[in-house]
Formats: sequence, C-alpha cells, structure tokens
Amino acid sequence: MPRAIWKGAISFGMVSIPIRLFPATESKDIGFRQLRRDTTTRVRMLRWDPVEEQEVPYDEIVKGYEYAKDRYVILEDEDFEKLPLPTKHTITLTAFVEESEIDPVHYEKSYYLAPDEVGLKPYSLLIRAMQAKGLIAIAKVAIRTKERLCALRARGDQLILETLFYPDEIRDPGDSVAVEEITDQEMEMARALIEMLEEPFDPEKYTDEYREALMTIINAKLEGQEVATPEAAAPQPAVDLMAALRASVEAARARKEGEAAPASDNGATAGEKAAVAAD
Repeated sequence: MPRAIWKGAISFGMVSIPIRLFPATESKDIGFRQLRRDTTTRVRMLRWDPVEEQEVPYDEIVKGYEYAKDRYVILEDEDFEKLPLPTKHTITLTAFVEESEIDPVHYEKSYYLAPDEVGLKPYSLLIRAMQAKGLIAIAKVAIRTKERLCALRARGDQLILETLFYPDEIRDPGDSVAVEEITDQEMEMARALIEMLEEPFDPEKYTDEYREALMTIINAKLEGQEVATPEAAAPQPAVDLMAALRASVEAARARKEGEAAPASDNGATAGEKAAVAAD
C-alpha cells in the first residue's frame, strides 16, 4: 500500500471512523527523458529567476496569488493550515444518492479509504448499510490546496472515495450537434449491432496496446533492429449507412462464439430479423 496522502475521519451522523486515504490508481505510461539530439545529454528543467539570472532552490519557492499584474499575495504552508474548514480533517457524509444520478463527466480520481483498527466496525457497518440501500455517499474533503466534492462508494469490503469536479469546472460543450433524420430500418439495424456487441464488462480483457507496441519498438532499437509496421487504413465515413450497418452486424455475428443462426424464423436473432427487414 502506498503512503497515505491524507489522514482524518469519516463523520457519519454521530459516528466517527478514523481513516487514511491512499491513491487507488497509478499511471503505467512509458516515461521519456528530454535529451539533446547530438550529445544525448539530459535536458534539465530549471526553476529560473529571470531577474537574478540564476536557478532558485526548491526551499525558496513559495505560492503566490496574482491579484494584479505582477502583484502577488504570498501564502505560506501555515496559511493553508489556518483555513477554517472542517473538511481538512473530516469527511462529513451529507447525502446519500443513486450512483446513476452522477454523470460520469464529474468523476476525477479514485482513492482507497482504509480504517484505523478502532474504526473497523463502524467502517464495515457503513459499507454494509450502503450496499443494503444501493446508495453512495456525497461529501467534501480538503486535500492539499483544494476542497473537493467527493463520492464514497462500497466495492466489496473496501470504501472508495471518488473526487468529483464541481459544476463550474465542467466546460460547456458549445452548440448542440444537429440531429439528422433516422429511419426505422437504420434504428433497427443499429440496435441489432449493439445487441451483437453487448456483453458483461470484464476489465481483464483490455490491455494498453499502444504501450505494448511502443515497448516492442524500444526493445528492437536496443537490439539494433527495425520494426516493420504495416500501414493501418484510415477509417472512412460511411457513404451508405445501411450497407455499413448491415456489414457490421454480419461481422459481429461472425465473431460471436457459439451463436449459430437457426433456420426457423422463430429462432432468428434480432440481427437476422433486422437484416431481413432492411432488405
């Protein structure tokens, strides 16, 4: 388990649950260094003072709020500690809602909540009660220099805290997309295609193919080899939407294992019925 980034308590009515907060995810991106091409010398990013023309040590860096052009208010670590916010040390559960009520665009980052030993029983009770009601909790928590809206949900025997974007942090999408007229046949064929591709979500099925391909190239370069990469055809917009839908349904049917097409109409799949109806 990584080092806790926050310690405090969950406040559930009059019940207090001492907990620690840990990141629930980690980046698996392949890291690169910036090098000078001719010498492969690593390029350093300096904290540079353009007035004194010198590098600034990290312990001399402070946070400044620019209230006017080149005019700043300096905030020290003690100033952040003085903030009169109960969320600095307590996650107070203020509401319980249906998870489906939260648009996924609000989700930011996931954290694990681990109880201290004295908080094991109320922690377990909160999980069981939330699971019994099928609800998730809404709260606020101050992490580092920001008070965050958050949702707490139970996953098995673990509580997960999801930080949420506030409404004013979500960008306006702009003008609505113009809606084209859709025929009944196109709609039926699209539904058939979705049905063919419907399956339970299994995250173990998915891997980062880009990262794997990149590592193949890196390993080949280490061994002095060249990697032959076939050119992928760029997807083209469908000129005949019905033809593209019909071909997609047939391709999905061919890939689906164990789904033999019955001869009788009574046993026909939705995709077959849609294909017949479209002809």
